[in-house]
Amino acid sequence: MKIRYLGHSCFLMEEKSRFVTDPYTKVGYEMPRVSADFITCSHAHFDHDYFAGVTGVKKIIDGEGEFEAGGVRIAGKKFFHDASRGARRGTTIAYSFYFGDTRVCHLGDLGEPFSQENAAKIGRPDILMIPVGGTYTIDAAEAKKYIDAISPDIVIPMHYRTQKCTLDIAPLSEFLAISGRETVVLGALDTADLDKYKGKIIVMEVRENE
Repeated sequence: MKIRYLGHSCFLMEEKSRFVTDPYTKVGYEMPRVSADFITCSHAHFDHDYFAGVTGVKKIIDGEGEFEAGGVRIAGKKFFHDASRGARRGTTIAYSFYFGDTRVCHLGDLGEPFSQENAAKIGRPDILMIPVGGTYTIDAAEAKKYIDAISPDIVIPMHYRTQKCTLDIAPLSEFLAISGRETVVLGALDTADLDKYKGKIIVMEVRENE
């Protein structure tokens, strides 16, 4: 299975079917046009539910529970989008994708400060896609707490400010400065190479469209 980063919280995961997470618009740049069989949407905000940006979609998954799509089991669990138990921004769904023996967990716009209860709820995925930009999600420090407790094999940061991003979120550099893990920059990740990158942070390259 291959993973490519399309920017913000959006990834393309491709095995026999193509999965897109949290398609976006209007973050200062636009998502690359892409086709996929399935979309998962963590919550209904413009920077996570731009379904019109994805063609060929057979099904949109946007709730908690157990799902099957393209031969892949997907599990959605609800978390709060803020530190006030949803009073400010509601909830978000974290999705786990089970590609054979590899579990990929996308935490959506997780906004709850670290707790052991939440860490246990997330479990220990092989690959953890985690927001690090703060303001609307957990920040770098809280992300590190989750990572240290969960100890995933590979961490892929997301939802941070890039050169063209206009959202009031922190740059990736703030997270990398405190992460405590070696960083590798990749254009795409093939899960056949997981052992090669175990224990590392993978920064996924993306071209920001105008």
